[in-house]
This record gives sequence, C-alpha cells and structure tokens, in this order.
Amino acid sequence: MAIFVSMKHSFKDWTAATRFWSFPVSAMPVIVTTAFLFWKAYDINWLCVLLALVGNVMFHAAGNVLSDWWDYRRGVDNENAYAIPQLVFHQFEPGEYLRFSGILFATAACIGLILTFMAGWELLIIGIAGAILAASYSFFKFRAMGDIFVFVCFGILPVIGTSLVAAGFIDWTALAISIPLGIFTIGVLHDNNTVDINTDRAAGIRTLPMLLGERTSVKIFIAYMIIPFVAVTAGCITGYLPYMALVSLFAVPAALGNIRKAYGYFSEGIEAMKGLDQKTAQLHLIFSLLLTAGLFLAALI
Repeated sequence: MAIFVSMKHSFKDWTAATRFWSFPVSAMPVIVTTAFLFWKAYDINWLCVLLALVGNVMFHAAGNVLSDWWDYRRGVDNENAYAIPQLVFHQFEPGEYLRFSGILFATAACIGLILTFMAGWELLIIGIAGAILAASYSFFKFRAMGDIFVFVCFGILPVIGTSLVAAGFIDWTALAISIPLGIFTIGVLHDNNTVDINTDRAAGIRTLPMLLGERTSVKIFIAYMIIPFVAVTAGCITGYLPYMALVSLFAVPAALGNIRKAYGYFSEGIEAMKGLDQKTAQLHLIFSLLLTAGLFLAALI
C-alpha cells in the first residue's frame, strides 16, 4: 500500500501513522456483536464477519490519518502540543497523509460494496453514514461534538452493521453491547482532548473537555471507566445479556488502574492524564475479549 504513496517510508512507518494501538475500538464491536449473535443461535456468515472486521478497521485507520492531517493543518498539532509526531516533525509530509487516507478509505469502500452485494442494500446506508462521519470527524471534534460522533461511529453503527452482514437482519437488542463498547471508546477520545485543552484553545477550536474544564473532565473520564461495567451488569439482570457476560468484570482491575492514574490529576496536574488514551484502548480490548468469551461460553453450555 505504501508503494502507491511513497517509497521512502517503511511499512512500519505507515502502520504507525494509522495509530494502530487504537484499532481495538473498531475491531472489537464486530467481534463482540458476532459473539452476541452466536449466543442468540443465529446462523453466522463468517466470511461476511471477516470482511466487516477488515473494512471497519480500514475505515478507522483512514479516519485517524485524515484527522491527524486536519489537526496539523489547523495548527492543533504542533511542537508545543502533546501530538502525533509524524507530521509535526516532518517525518511525513501532509500530502502523503492525505493520499494515504484516500487509499485506506477507497479500500474500505470496496469492502463495503462487496458486503452490500452479499448482505443487502440496507448496509449501503450504514456504510455511507459511517464514511461521512469518519471523513467529518474533525468537524465534530472541533465543535465539542466528538463524544457523540464516537458513540455513533464506534458503538451503534458497527453493531447494527455487523448484525446485518452476519445474521442477515438487524437484531436491535444487540445495541445492548453498544453502550459499554461506545463508552470506552469515548474515554479514549475524552482523555486525549482533556490533555490537549490548552493547545486546542490556542488553535481556536472547541472540545467538550475545554467547555467543561479540566477537573470536571477528569471526573467524567473516571465515570467512563465505571459505566461499561454497570451497563453489562444491568444487561444481565434485564435479560439482554447472559449471566456469563459478567466475566467481563475481570477487566475491573485494569479500569481501576486507569482510575488511580486519572485521580493523580488532583495532586500532579494534567501530566497524570497523559497516556490514558492508549491505556483505555487496551482496557477496551481486555473488556471486549472477556465479554466475547462470556457470550460464546453462554452459547455452548
């Protein structure tokens, strides 16, 4: 893929440009939804699931690259910001990022068209909505609507899309799993925006943490570490999820680690929040794998 963009960067360089550490937030909704459908005893189209997984990650990667290009162009990412270094320190040129994003979007779109042919025209609507949202992420982020964007793009859309391609129809009860997955994903963005409050303000943009202030934003981040576990417990009590889904509570120690680090803000300042975006993506992965295991076990026993 990098051959069509530039020969001077390695595959590792291009992979780093996609912020691959964040991919659990796009891959796991597909995997967890498939496990949910398996628990409900639907016939699963495993080929469609595989294509959906690759396509969703491709869209995510394209959105990440395009977002970094916008942040650099707007001056949000600069030498004084806690920023992605590739563009700021000219390891890549802006045009390379823009072309790379286009290739990733095109690849994801091709996969989406194949899935539409296999699963039905309804998927085209979901895919177009996802593509528009991914391409306009910076518009939402700069207007304090990034959290809403993230919940729709990484919670609702992949869940209903996966249901459609895997089972052949949308099981709306699957949205029960979109709540914990979407909230953890919001946590990734929320921490990043909290750390960047001062540099974002200097760049003339607005994010939700900027409007709320640091102290309130840190408290909300801590709430984001708790809500997914409450949501799964409530889902089990109400019957939307099997009780085996409670194995996801084994991720609580990792969430407590994030909470302790965030709580350090009240004594150490904003430095305590740095790196929690990546730790939250890791927590998302641990939680989702446990939830997936619980759903498969519930189907088998």
